[in-house]
Amino acid sequence: MKLYNTLSRKIEEFKPINPSLVTLYTCGPTVYDYSHIGHMRAYVVNDLLKRTLKFLGYKVKHVMNITDVGHLTGDDDTGEDKLEKGAKKTKKTVWDVVKFFTDYHFKSTDALNILRPDIICAATEHIKEMIEMIKKLTTNGLTYETKEAVYFDVSKFPTYGKLSGQSLSEKLKGARQDVYVDPKKKNKADFALWFKRVGRFADHSMHWQSPWGEGFPGWHIECSAMSMKYLGENIDIHTGGIDHIPVHHENEIAQSEGVIGKQFVNYWFHYNFLMVDNQKMSKSLGNFYTLDDIKKHNIDPLALRYLFLQSHYRQLANFTWKSIEAANEGLNKLRAIIADLKPSSNESYESDKSQSFTQRFNEALANDFQIPQALAVAWEMLKSDLSSKKKLDLLFDFDRVFGLKLDVISKEKIPEEIIKLAEQRKLARKNKNFSKSDELRKKINALGFSIEDLENNKFKLKTLN
Repeated sequence: MKLYNTLSRKIEEFKPINPSLVTLYTCGPTVYDYSHIGHMRAYVVNDLLKRTLKFLGYKVKHVMNITDVGHLTGDDDTGEDKLEKGAKKTKKTVWDVVKFFTDYHFKSTDALNILRPDIICAATEHIKEMIEMIKKLTTNGLTYETKEAVYFDVSKFPTYGKLSGQSLSEKLKGARQDVYVDPKKKNKADFALWFKRVGRFADHSMHWQSPWGEGFPGWHIECSAMSMKYLGENIDIHTGGIDHIPVHHENEIAQSEGVIGKQFVNYWFHYNFLMVDNQKMSKSLGNFYTLDDIKKHNIDPLALRYLFLQSHYRQLANFTWKSIEAANEGLNKLRAIIADLKPSSNESYESDKSQSFTQRFNEALANDFQIPQALAVAWEMLKSDLSSKKKLDLLFDFDRVFGLKLDVISKEKIPEEIIKLAEQRKLARKNKNFSKSDELRKKINALGFSIEDLENNKFKLKTLN
C-alpha cells in the first residue's frame, strides 16, 4: 500500500513498524459544540482508511482522543478555552457540555456507520500522563516558565517546522497586535504545555494540581501523552485535517520527539476541507450543517457517507443540497440493484473476470487510497455480465471498505411507520395527488425502503438498509 506522507511530501510505500499490527492515532473532537458535516467528512475518511487497512490484510489498533479541556479558540494559545466558551453559551456546566456534545458526536458517527476506535481517551482522564511528559521536557531543557504558563521553547528544537515546511525563522516572527500574548513569552511559536489558573484563566472551572501550580494542560500535549500511552513512542499513522499541520501537529512532533529523542510518527496522513457551495462552512454564512439538518431533508445519513466516497481525501470536497440529493438517489439505486439481484443455486462462478475486478479494486485502494476509483470499479462490476451471485459476493466484499451496510438486506417485519407512509401514498395516488405521492415515495426511500407499485393500486415494500 502507498500513502502520501505529509512529512516527506511524497507518496511512500507503507511499511508498518510491526508487520502484524498497524498503530493508528486519529485526532478526535473538541466537544464544545455540535459536530457538523465537515467534521463528519474527516471521521468518514479516518474510517475508510482503517477499513482499507483491514481489507488489505492488516490488523489495526486505533486510538482517538476526546478533547474536553485546554483547546483555546486560537490554536496559538490565544483566546479562551473552547469548553468554557461552550458552557457560557449553553448556560450549562463544562462537564454537562462535554457529555452532551460527546454523545452527539458519537450519535452522528454511528449514523454514518463509522467504526468506533479501539480506545477512546478523554484528555481530563490523562492529566497525570501529561504532567509527567512536561516534567521530562523540563529535564531535557526544552521548557521555560512564566507567571502564566509553562512553555515549550521552539528555539531549542532545531527541526521545528519540518512538517509544515516553514523555517524556524518564519515561525519566530512577532505576534499579532490584536490578541493577548503573555508578555514573558519568548517567541511567537512557543506553545503552552500547562496554563496556570491566574490572570485570564483565574476563573477556569477545570483545574488540577501540578508542580507549576493549579491549572490545566495545553491542547497540544494531550495527543502526545495519550498516543504514547496506548500506542508506544513510535506510531505508524497519525491523521488529521490540513489545518492541524502548521501548529497542532508541528507542536506534537516537537514535544514528543523532545521527550523520546527519535521519530514520533512515521506517516502523517492529512485530509482536505469540506466546502459548502464552494464556501467555507460558518454559522455567519448560514451554511453550518449537522447530520440533523440532513435528516430534516428526508435524506438517509448514509447518503452523506456515499457522497464522501466520491472525492479523494487530499482534494477539497464540496457539499450542496443538489449533490447530497443525487447521492441519496445513487445510494438508493445501489440498494435497488441489490434487491433485484436474485442469485439462483445453480449459478457458476466466473473466476477470471471477478478476479479482475477484485484486483482493480485493491489497486485503487493501494494507490494512495483512491476510494473514488474503487467506487467506480464497483459500479462497473454491477453493470458487467457476471452472475447475480458473484455480483453480490463482490459488492458485499467491497462494502467492507465503503461501509454502506449494503449486505444488511433485512428480512424483518416492515416497521409500522413505513407501512403508514405507504398507505398515505396509496391514498394520494388514488386521489391523483401525484405530487404528494412522489413526496411520500422520497420520504420512504430516505428512510431506507423502496416501494414498488403493483396492479389494483397495491404496493410492495422492501427493506434496503
